[in-house]
Amino acid sequence: MDFTKTAVLRGKEQVTLEQRRLPELDENSVLVKIHACNICTSEYGVYNGSRTSRPIPLVFGHEWSGEVLKAGTHVMGFKEGDMVACGYEFDPYSPESLEGRTSECRHIKTANDLNDDGYYGNAGCAEYAVKSQVGLYKIDQSVDPAVGGLLEPVASVVYGLRKLHVEKNETIVVIGAGTMGIINAVTAREYGCRVIISELLDKKLETARAYGFEVIDAKEMDPVKEVMRLTDNRGADAVVVAVGAQAATDQAFEMLKPKRGRVLLFAAAYPSPQINLDVNTIHYRKLDIIGTFGADHCDFTEAARLINKGVDYSRVIECCYKLDQIDEAFQAACAMGAYRVCVKMD
Repeated sequence: MDFTKTAVLRGKEQVTLEQRRLPELDENSVLVKIHACNICTSEYGVYNGSRTSRPIPLVFGHEWSGEVLKAGTHVMGFKEGDMVACGYEFDPYSPESLEGRTSECRHIKTANDLNDDGYYGNAGCAEYAVKSQVGLYKIDQSVDPAVGGLLEPVASVVYGLRKLHVEKNETIVVIGAGTMGIINAVTAREYGCRVIISELLDKKLETARAYGFEVIDAKEMDPVKEVMRLTDNRGADAVVVAVGAQAATDQAFEMLKPKRGRVLLFAAAYPSPQINLDVNTIHYRKLDIIGTFGADHCDFTEAARLINKGVDYSRVIECCYKLDQIDEAFQAACAMGAYRVCVKMD
């Protein structure tokens, strides 16, 4: 097998399907038949023109899962017929990687690297892909391929909650019920937390309610006052800011308990919100302000465990399209309030 049909972003509202030569399968790589690839925010941002920093032509797609067709001679742990999902390709021999700090180490391949054939990126929105074994994780056969493709988003949430040091029976407020807000909320609840979600959009409020969360309609009530009411004026132990907005950032600190509260700044935004606190407030309230991005190998392993266990992330899959409908898929992904749009290859 030498070529694969591949989706290529060539500019604003320009996505094509092209025959691309597959990289050679080396001793440490795996040939995968991709079953599903979800469209990430960073990818539909290129399509709608809101993200101009990524190089083009871009062969994209890092939220995918599929079936192993062939493994290199030095591949361990994967065999023909295994279902796998895509993670980051870490350098397994760097000092950082050997110490378990893989998010800090050099990646073998990044989403913006230039390939030998003139395309940038790491193509996952394609019929087939060749992937280093260090970037693959096993997924159970029973898992919907679209949900398996959520491995990287779930891993990034696991990493953030690990940094936040969430504990059983804590009250966690998640601001924003978009894809990453819901994944944060579902995962925090799986870890034994009481979860309250604050959101403005009716569609996302409905999703949060469908999951059974305590929900604050932020357009109908003051989120800070409602958190205090729901917690008998104790405040939240921690807040996850899963939407990039100034109001959300401001509210997060007001929702916290008086001392030792923690805020996880999960979402980025352009222009960036500001933290409107003086140092003495942070000092005397003993606040923890935590930033997060990406994930380590242990977080991908934990994310695979959660997905394989059957933790329900399925409601963040908005809809599915075929690869030949790639333009329609991007239009759906760009719609206001959309969750993840999946491209299925079968």
